[in-house]
Amino acid sequence: MSLALLFPGQGSQAVGMGEALAAAFPAAREVFEEVDDALGEALFKLMREGPIEDLTLTQNAQPALMAVSLAVMAALKADFGIGIERAAFVAGHSLGEYAALAAAGAIGLSDTARLLRLRGLAMQRAAPVGAGAMASLIGPKADLALAEAAARAGAAIGVCEVANDNNAGNVVISGDRAAVDLAIARAKTLGARAIPLNVSAPFHCALMAPAAAEMSRALDEVAINPPRAPIIANVTARPTLDPDLIRRLLVEQVTGRVRWRESMLWLVEEGGVTAFAEVGAGKVLTGIAKRIAPDAGAMALGAPADLEAFAKTL
Repeated sequence: MSLALLFPGQGSQAVGMGEALAAAFPAAREVFEEVDDALGEALFKLMREGPIEDLTLTQNAQPALMAVSLAVMAALKADFGIGIERAAFVAGHSLGEYAALAAAGAIGLSDTARLLRLRGLAMQRAAPVGAGAMASLIGPKADLALAEAAARAGAAIGVCEVANDNNAGNVVISGDRAAVDLAIARAKTLGARAIPLNVSAPFHCALMAPAAAEMSRALDEVAINPPRAPIIANVTARPTLDPDLIRRLLVEQVTGRVRWRESMLWLVEEGGVTAFAEVGAGKVLTGIAKRIAPDAGAMALGAPADLEAFAKTL
């Protein structure tokens, strides 16, 4: 079995996440404690108790989701003897790329928590609340070509770009609110359904350029080591072990497209991956993996029982 570990992005947060892991595994508790110390606040208390409105704030959701992923990794290593060396590749969706890099030893846990707190704040500062929008184009006809055509229509009056190419039937656009509204109308005429997303900022488009500049300065101050497993970068959909390239691609990722569909296809067709494990909160990436690569195994690792079941497969 050739295994790829996948790390979820924003939207998978939920009140109570990580609580069962902390109760079951001392190594998981240590991760949550280190993240709290790095941020100087009780983030894990917010994760356990909510309210969801505060947890969903970008500056909280990003480090919180990373913390759950790294808690799972710590428990796998300490309690089941399963380390990063079992993975042929790692990949993370948007902020999940930071979790993947931390899991692979490229960035320290405390540095990753602080980077994600800054990333969330910088993304929020980059565009006034309400000025931007995102929408998911879904349905059998909602492929990348349709999304790009819809985005071009919206771009006639403002910034409008494809933000996430998740899989055929699920492509996200992002940009100025009026431009996205126009793109939604165009997508509907092309045969796709469009669902406006409840987000606080228009991620992964040119409007995030100020946030990219902030992240560039912050990443220059952080040590990045070669990851112990190749990471599939969001913006290239190709593997790398090069710290300098990783640093540059993390900056580009703020405004760039998340090429998740291409990443998954590369893992199966070029990387020879036969099994996927989604490490952390939710099951979004597991569902995508099953649609893109139905012949590969895929399971989500978010609860103690999931870790036990996963260990039995190896």
